[in-house]
Amino acid sequence: KRQKRDWVIPPIRVPENERGPFPKKLVQIKSNRDKTTKIFYSITGQGADMPPEGVFTIEKETGWMKVTQPLDREAIDKYHLLSHAVSENGKPLEEPMDIIVTVTDQNDNKPQFTQEVFRGSVMEGATPGTSVMEVTATDADDALESYNGVVAYSIVSQVPAEPEKQMFAINRGTGVISVIASGLDRERVQEYTLVLEATDLDGKGLTTRGSAVIKIDDANDNAPQFSPSVYMAEVAENEADVEVTRLSVTDMDEAGSTAWRAVYTIVQGDEGGFFRISTDSESNEGILETAKSLDFEAKNQFVLQVAVTNQVPFAVKLPTSIATVTVNVRDVNEAPIFYPPVKTAEVSEDIPLGHEVTVYTAQDPDKMRSQKIKYFMENDRAGWLAIHPESGLITTRAALDRESYLVKNNTYEAVVLAVDDGSPPATGTGTLLLTLWDVNDNGPELERQEVTVCNTEPETQHLRILDKDQPPNTSPFRAKLTNNSDENWAVEMDAQGEVAMLKLLRPLKEDIYSVYFHLLDNQGMGQATVLTATVCECKGQVDRCPGRQAATIGAPAILAILGAILALLIILLLLLLFVRKRKMVKEPLLLPEEDTRDNIFYYGEEGGGEEDQDYDLSQLHRGLEARPEVILRNDVVPTLLPAPQYHPRPTNPDEIGNFIHENLKAADTDPTAPPYDSLLV
Repeated sequence: KRQKRDWVIPPIRVPENERGPFPKKLVQIKSNRDKTTKIFYSITGQGADMPPEGVFTIEKETGWMKVTQPLDREAIDKYHLLSHAVSENGKPLEEPMDIIVTVTDQNDNKPQFTQEVFRGSVMEGATPGTSVMEVTATDADDALESYNGVVAYSIVSQVPAEPEKQMFAINRGTGVISVIASGLDRERVQEYTLVLEATDLDGKGLTTRGSAVIKIDDANDNAPQFSPSVYMAEVAENEADVEVTRLSVTDMDEAGSTAWRAVYTIVQGDEGGFFRISTDSESNEGILETAKSLDFEAKNQFVLQVAVTNQVPFAVKLPTSIATVTVNVRDVNEAPIFYPPVKTAEVSEDIPLGHEVTVYTAQDPDKMRSQKIKYFMENDRAGWLAIHPESGLITTRAALDRESYLVKNNTYEAVVLAVDDGSPPATGTGTLLLTLWDVNDNGPELERQEVTVCNTEPETQHLRILDKDQPPNTSPFRAKLTNNSDENWAVEMDAQGEVAMLKLLRPLKEDIYSVYFHLLDNQGMGQATVLTATVCECKGQVDRCPGRQAATIGAPAILAILGAILALLIILLLLLLFVRKRKMVKEPLLLPEEDTRDNIFYYGEEGGGEEDQDYDLSQLHRGLEARPEVILRNDVVPTLLPAPQYHPRPTNPDEIGNFIHENLKAADTDPTAPPYDSLLV
């Protein structure tokens, strides 16, 4: 059974920020056993023997609990302690009892806005009641059991104060800012700054101030306007994908936004789809270009109506700006055009030279100009055709040949030029496809020119006959032998008249024979041809004569090869002996007398004046030439050195000193030069 407590501790409430004096009595803890026993009291827990220590104390004998310093509810709003009662000998007399000290709030803290500057935005033209943003402020004081922490909001001022002094209102309890007046216009005011106030005690206590910046977002409430609205441009004909002109617009909406980006449309004047217009992403200009080539002769002017809008629809009903663009087409000299661009004609391949083939002319599309056209053959690889420069009449200038490799499927292709006399001249091209009719101008030919047969029981040779002509100038063919070939051979045609069957009539010795044919086509066109027939010593079918190839490289050939090799070896041996004999001849160690390297010129007497003129002046020039003539020594191996650079003898006598000095320096490095101590100047 639970024992009833013998002591009771009343609730303790302590106001924060008390002035003292301290320690200050709070409550007396008392046990009903103190009448019979001496009791000692103590407390433990937060604020006593646990941090923050020493905030609360208790008188050991009386049980008075005291607070030693002012309390701060915002730091600790409640303290949990345990009270103890023991006897003099330390024996517990009561169970430990909970003590809760509640710190009551005082309005000692101002509200604080959660941001230094609140930022929000609202679309221009927003109607009253539109929510813009929410601001918040906090108060460290108690807002549950008192109004110390209850914050009320208000707007102190608005900058700028237009178009109304109070364009916004704030909910005093929630801090939500809303539009309360119409007339928000970004083009007039782009941003509002509000000074806000937060007051605790529900608007009657401590206050603090903050600010809110409201940006007015752009709405597409301004239509782009052309500036200017009339344009003149010129573009050359026959030019596609070229820029014609640029159209400029102004827009009061925010630059770079979708409400500012222009969208251009050609609404009138371009029924043929000759133009297109796009937007320059940087400048917002309209770029008008040609979508396809224009034709001055067909239409020399276009008047276009161009409308401009934005990437997003207008927020309100607005008129659309229209610009008028007049595009003049500039005439250029256009190339003549052949009609048709590919012309066909048919002639017989045997028409005579100068015969008319066809007339191929071009027309000048420049109707407004009076120009003459001249014609030329451009690509006539066979050189068969000629064209009259003025009339375009094409004639033959060389014999045609349907069987030429330049003719494909009986058709010969040539290219014709038409050049006008404009400035600069323009050139058009046309293609002539000339079909050549076949004539019987080619005789039959044997497909094979050589056969090999055995001279015993020979196999019949089947020889296909070809003809470059076309039917009926081809098969069936006829064949007969000529030049006495029928003495040893016989020929007959197959049923279709396309294959000649040749047979050896009697044995012939192994050799090479010529068989003479006369071939005729279906129209009687004949041609003589010779077949080379190799007769072999064999029987029946054969591709080549057996043993013929081996015989060609028999014993005589082998002996000839061996003889040539032996002669070559003898020649090499003689050359070696000759070279060795030359090396054994000793070279003289002394220099020939002509070598003047070590000669000394002695002049022991003075000259005899003008009368003593009998001496060789060339000795004075010895060593002065650009490169002296010397005899090279052959008893020593020369050292390879760079070739010295000798200077030529100057024509100016004043330069002779420099000439000698420079050539002396060059001679010092020249091992082939004579000693310069023999030089007389």
